[in-house]
Amino acid sequence: MKRKFFRTGLLVLLPIGLVLCLFTIFRFQSGQGWFGITRQGADESKVSAPEKVLSRTDSWNMFRGNPALTGIAQGHLGETFRFLWKFKTNDGIKSSAAIVNGRVFFGSLDGNIYAVHLKNGQKIWSFMTEDGIEASPTIIDNTVFVGSLDSFLYALDASTGQLKWKYKTNGKIVGGANWCRLSPKGPITADKLVILVGSWDNKLHCVDSQTGKAIWLYDTDNPVNGTPTIVDDKVIFGGCDAVIHVVSIPNGKEVNQAETESRIAASGVFLDPHFYVGNYDGIFLSVDLGTGKTIWSYEAEQSFLSSPAVDKDRIIVGCQDNQLRCFNRHTGKLLWFFQALDAIDSSPVICNDKIAVGSYDGRLYILNSADGRKIWSYEIGEPITASPAVVGGIIVIGSEDGYLYAFGEL
Repeated sequence: MKRKFFRTGLLVLLPIGLVLCLFTIFRFQSGQGWFGITRQGADESKVSAPEKVLSRTDSWNMFRGNPALTGIAQGHLGETFRFLWKFKTNDGIKSSAAIVNGRVFFGSLDGNIYAVHLKNGQKIWSFMTEDGIEASPTIIDNTVFVGSLDSFLYALDASTGQLKWKYKTNGKIVGGANWCRLSPKGPITADKLVILVGSWDNKLHCVDSQTGKAIWLYDTDNPVNGTPTIVDDKVIFGGCDAVIHVVSIPNGKEVNQAETESRIAASGVFLDPHFYVGNYDGIFLSVDLGTGKTIWSYEAEQSFLSSPAVDKDRIIVGCQDNQLRCFNRHTGKLLWFFQALDAIDSSPVICNDKIAVGSYDGRLYILNSADGRKIWSYEIGEPITASPAVVGGIIVIGSEDGYLYAFGEL
């Protein structure tokens, strides 16, 4: 009787156990644990990105997504994500990725610029420079433009990684390059694509994209750390000289400048007629570039190294005091803040009603853009200072653990 009861119990329990086992495997392979909690610290299995997503024509071809550095991604982001793949380099990744034609381009502190497939993270090519790469690559006309800590700006064939030219500055290049197409004017004698990049040699460099030769140099009193902002035929940037510079791209002459009270390491964003940027003294500024006057300012307790994202009515930026803040861009009124567990040097990306941002606490966060409420997070475990790249519902971001990560919607 006991044996019969035992056999009957096994027949009942075995299917239940099998179902629970399969459910557990499914949850953990999709990057989740029990009750939808994101799995942390375990080895992930690679999952290819969906073909229907990869067929979209959206691109993120440079730092902040466009020459105006608005930090706005097309499409939408979901509520829950799964780990897709990760790609290992030999040192930390501070470079923010660019995504063009189903390929991801990024630099590593191991000195390489890499190209990998967005679909599965498989390597396409790599190119070694003579020092680490913190700058984000810019891809235009099938060419990768990227600066290195070795003081050179490199132009590489986006398909093969072959060197086209390299241009020497006299200081390390930390920020990404920007670009502008010009008609003949001033020293520009024909239609031309020009590349603009700052250097720790205290200069902004304007370089011919075809020849790698300097068109003009603009001098400042201290290093130029961030990516310059392009609006029409003007380039705008903050320097470590505590000045916001406005320069004519056709001739390299100063148009205007605005004095601030502290060095500026972050990149700024322009939405007519105001330029928004934070500084080392923890002051976030809205400056009218027509008059050079500050419209409003906000004081935090730590530095702003994050570059802001801006839409019609809001400006969103991270701070080293662990907070991501959202302001009314017209008045400077604080609308909401999100508290991370460590500094937010990563620059946020707005995608429809969501915000993606990394933190020094080792987490990638997805927030509701209306109120800053956390929707989802994933703990990588090592600091994230790079900024997200978002294309077709896929988020790509590097970490100081030396891996580039990709996440897609469930």
